Formats: sequence, C-alpha cells, structure tokens
Amino acid sequence: MPVSQKIREAIGRSSWIRKMFEEGAKRKAEYGEDNVFDFSLGNPNLEPPPRVHQVLEDLVRDPTPGQHAYMSNAGLVKTRRAVADYLNTYNRDRFSSEEIVMTVGAGGGLNVVLKTILNPGEEVIIPKPYFVEYNFYLDNHQGTPRLVKTRPDFSLDFDAIEEAVTEKTRAVLINSPNNPTGKVYAEEELKELAGLLSHYSGKFGQPIYLISDEPYRKIVYDGIKVPTVFDAYNESFMVTSFSKDLSLPGERIGYAAAHPGISDKKMILAGMVLCNRVLGYVNAPALMQRAITRLLEDSVDISLYQQKRDRLCEGLASFGYEFKKPEGAFYLFPRTPLEDDVAFVAALQDENILTVPGSGFGGPGHFRIAYCVSDRVIEGALPGFEKVMKRY
Repeated sequence: MPVSQKIREAIGRSSWIRKMFEEGAKRKAEYGEDNVFDFSLGNPNLEPPPRVHQVLEDLVRDPTPGQHAYMSNAGLVKTRRAVADYLNTYNRDRFSSEEIVMTVGAGGGLNVVLKTILNPGEEVIIPKPYFVEYNFYLDNHQGTPRLVKTRPDFSLDFDAIEEAVTEKTRAVLINSPNNPTGKVYAEEELKELAGLLSHYSGKFGQPIYLISDEPYRKIVYDGIKVPTVFDAYNESFMVTSFSKDLSLPGERIGYAAAHPGISDKKMILAGMVLCNRVLGYVNAPALMQRAITRLLEDSVDISLYQQKRDRLCEGLASFGYEFKKPEGAFYLFPRTPLEDDVAFVAALQDENILTVPGSGFGGPGHFRIAYCVSDRVIEGALPGFEKVMKRY
C-alpha cells in the first residue's frame, strides 16, 4: 500500500472546493477560459495594493546583513510589536509583542493553537456551515470536531452549543466574517457565548477556550463592524492572515494572538512558540514579516468586492434564488431549489458554472459562490444561473 490507510481515507473525503477547482481547470482546457465561470475557490482576484509592491522592492534592496536568517520561533520582535500596537487600536486590553506569534498563514496559526491546547480525544465545538479544513486541523492534533447547527440566518444557536458542551470540550472555534455564509457574529452574540463558556469553564474546572478565525475581518460591507472576541472573553485566541485583505494568499503570512489575560499565560505562550517550531514551520517567512510590519493598516479596495456582491445578489434574486445577503467575506451561500445540492451544482456545471455544494461545508441544501472573481465572470454566469433556476 503506497500511503497510509488514514491518508487514503482523507483523500477520499477531501475538500469539495479543491475538487471543483480541479474540474474548472479541466473545463477551461476543453472549452476555453472565457467560457467557464469558476466560483469554486476563495482565491482573491484583486491584485495587492501598489504599496505592497513598493514595500517589497524596498526590502529586497536593503543590503543589511542577516535579513534572511533564523529568528525567534515567535517571529521578529519589531513585527510582533507592530501587530500588538495595531491590536491596541481596537481592543480594550493592552497587547505586547509577547502575546503575538507570527505564523505561516491562518491555517498555520490554527494548527499552532490547536496543538498547544488539545489533549487526545478532546473536542472543539464548531458552528456549521464551516470551513471543512478545520476537520483535518483537529485530526492533526488528535482532537474531535463537534459540529452544531446555526439559526436560519446563520447566527449562533446557543441551545445547540450548550447541548454540545461536555467535560471533553476544550474550545469553541468560530469564523467571522464566515466562510461560506458571509455572516458576521454580533457583539451581543460574542458576549452571550462568553457567558456560556465562562459558566462551563467554572463547572468543569478548566478553561474552555474561544478561538476566532478572522482572515476576512477587513472585508465587510454596509458599515458593519466586526466585534472583537478579546473584549468579550479572556480565554480567547485570534488567528488571522493577510491572504484576503492584502491579496497575498501565496505568501503564507499571518499571526496568532492570545488574550493578555488568558489563564496560565506564560505556559500558553511558551507552548505556541514551541508548536510553531515542532510543526515544521520554524518561523513565518522573514521577508513577509518585515513587509506586513508596514502594511497593517492597508487593504485592497473593499468597495470592489461589495460591488461584485451587489451585482450577483441583484441578479440571483431576480431569478428567484433565496439567500441571506453576506455581511462580509466574499462568499454567497444561496439555498438550492431542490434538496440535493450536489445535483443542483452538477446542473450548474452543465452551464460551465462551477460552485461548491453546501454539503461540503456542513450546510446541505445550499451552495457556495466565491465571488472574488472578475466582473466578466459574474456577468457571463448570470444567464446560466437563470437557465438552471428556470429548469427547477
């Protein structure tokens, strides 16, 4: 057998997103790129802001010795201090460089946090629909996902969360703005969740952590603000990246932050630094750490994503699709007009429209459209969306 049984099984249930992306590549080769409308992958189509290029050029030309050497596994002190200063602009508690670990993207950050806190067999509660790579991250560290439903508008269902809490519960993992729904959890929701977790932390005699995955924090619309988990709950972590708001997914740069008031902080932070090393990341890329030190306030033009959202929502609503208008991120998660979302996505595929079944996110009866694409793709796909809806 060429690979382990576990990996064979994982390949069999690997992400729908990647399956559809690969299908898109085949169709583009067969029908031509302009005739395929690929909404499968959350790969930002906007180029990084011009300032990103200028910063990188300046850094590459810097002759200072040691620019590409090893550093502390936590990352460059100057970068961590800059991140802490940035967090201090919107959080009540004061961060210092010691609460920050620079990571290889948000995925790397989540793996660092999960490895730090999880014992074998412990559980992490995840509201669904959700980003299904979380399952693999948990499996990496012998953790178990406990998936719970959300309300019809994708807000948190506290009865479902409370029902899922047991003595094995180690954390709740949320993603806001959410992939795939675009939902932003309100401040009142975070406070209620914090109260619930505080109650059960006291009951079981150990913290139940709140982990917030926030790579889309800056991509919000209509004046909506993303509340911070740190103001709601001390036993919390925030993980983010610069993949989406700076359009740098291939550069794999992000960070994980622990609340300054987290229990047993010294050991938690030491664990995160150790895990960053032993997971094989060693440290986040040195060049990109230096770059984002200067780019923490920057982002792509979010209004362009809002325009894409509005055009897509306008068109789909006129065809009879039902959905909750996304508050953030760049995903739309409409209902399918038939129960079998996989069959509906296949029907769209016949029109060379590539989307992802909601089942792949724990949200059957829906499908995900990643609208971080050119306007040409949106306009070209609308007739096909209308045609398939009319069929049903």
